[in-house]
Amino acid sequence: MPLVSTKEMFQKAYEGGYAIGAFNVNNMEIIQAIVEAANELKSPVILQVSSGARKYANPTYLKKLVEAALIETNIPIALHLDHGDDFEICKACIDSGFTSVMIDGSKHSFEDNIRLTKEVVEYAHAHGVTVEGELGKLAGIEDAVNVSDEDAQFTNPDEVEEFVRRTGVDSLAIAIGTSHGAFKFKPGQTPKLRFDILHEIEKRIPGFPIVLHGASSVSQEYVKIIMAHGGKLDDAIGIPEDMLREAAKSAVCKINIDSDLRLAMTAGIREVMDTKPDVFDPRTYLTIGRKYVKQVVAHKIKEVLGSDNKAE
Repeated sequence: MPLVSTKEMFQKAYEGGYAIGAFNVNNMEIIQAIVEAANELKSPVILQVSSGARKYANPTYLKKLVEAALIETNIPIALHLDHGDDFEICKACIDSGFTSVMIDGSKHSFEDNIRLTKEVVEYAHAHGVTVEGELGKLAGIEDAVNVSDEDAQFTNPDEVEEFVRRTGVDSLAIAIGTSHGAFKFKPGQTPKLRFDILHEIEKRIPGFPIVLHGASSVSQEYVKIIMAHGGKLDDAIGIPEDMLREAAKSAVCKINIDSDLRLAMTAGIREVMDTKPDVFDPRTYLTIGRKYVKQVVAHKIKEVLGSDNKAE
């Protein structure tokens, strides 16, 4: 099956009360783990590539790994650029065969965000590619994205209708309390998503697909494994999964997951290296890392996203 657009994916997700998992990919093992889990559970999936992943793995290598996944599976797969920060990187991904791109103009003024997003939308739509925009600023650190708590801003519902209308975007990433990285909340702080903002946005742009970034739950199972084998992740806290499941039943059609995959891979590698210090074959420790990533993806699909058995 060739790569697909997110347009039909999101329409079905919106109507079906579930969300599509957008999992960040960086290497072969992570891609294998994601698509194997999704294929076994018959779930559509989005493989997303950040600018950091492009620099690390080389865009050509990543694209060919995704092409291999298409051969090995029969589920709908979209290839998405995560957090494109200028027109040039979006154009490069569109030209190389991506079916979806995100242009993140949230660091700019409202008018400049509209101008940049509209420029990307016009080029993308001319090539049959969907575009995700962003309003509001998520706190946290992920690759090139680095926003302090002081600079974070919730999405203003009063702006969404104008933004969508003037840019022509196909989906919108909003800020309602999620954040990037594994340290989303301070010790003692109660994790909370602003569902009041989400529901107000739903009223302003009914039927429109919403995206949540920074939605890893930071599974304490893998944090404990990492800590038990020499890692230091004190106070790593994520988004409660019941909140994400509630969001997936609403207008949220795409939920981004990156840190949870990193934690699972790291847990597997640390566990092997600590318990088997004589091992120096990368295949040994990467196999366990891949196993843990697959477990995470399967759990997210079944228990959080609700996208299992939705592939057609």
